[in-house]
Amino acid sequence: MKKILAAAAFAVATLAALPASAMLQNGVSAPDFSATGMTGGKQFTFKLSDALKKGPVVVFFFPAAYTEGCTIETQAFSEKAAEYQAAGATLIGVTGGAKLADGTFASAKDSLTRLGEFSKEHCRDKFPIAAVSADTVKAYDVSFNDKRPDWSNRTSYVIAPDGKVVLAHTDPLPNSHIAKTLAAVKAWKEAQTHNH
Repeated sequence: MKKILAAAAFAVATLAALPASAMLQNGVSAPDFSATGMTGGKQFTFKLSDALKKGPVVVFFFPAAYTEGCTIETQAFSEKAAEYQAAGATLIGVTGGAKLADGTFASAKDSLTRLGEFSKEHCRDKFPIAAVSADTVKAYDVSFNDKRPDWSNRTSYVIAPDGKVVLAHTDPLPNSHIAKTLAAVKAWKEAQTHNH
């Protein structure tokens, strides 16, 4: 009995330590946001409502540039960027954090430069990366944890042109995000074809 209680207490403590997986649900309206980012070594401003005029948007939140999982995820999205484009989707990675070369985390002033380097190196200039505000992280309900509430966890959204969330996917492991978002974009495009 003591072993069962100890195991149960351990399980509860472990679950409590994990970041919350709350996120926007499918069918709700995605909050509009603007973010300053980098693509092809050039600075730009992304606005969700403008991007949605062109088609669906895939927004993938990741914790911090130059961390292992985020680098893997960004490279994997880069490898499939042409498929998103072929499906008519805009792809953008957004983060609240960026690591400097010495392993410390960038200030807001340094993070844009660092994102520019990250974009060239790991996105291979195939899609933009942007720095989002703590307000955007909160609006999308993707806060990393209580110690870093301005950083996001690893959550991907597919947002239809009407602004509604088609897919919300949270997973700390990077690889599932690409397959799930690409499938959702293709399914959305297929549904539009059959409806017209």
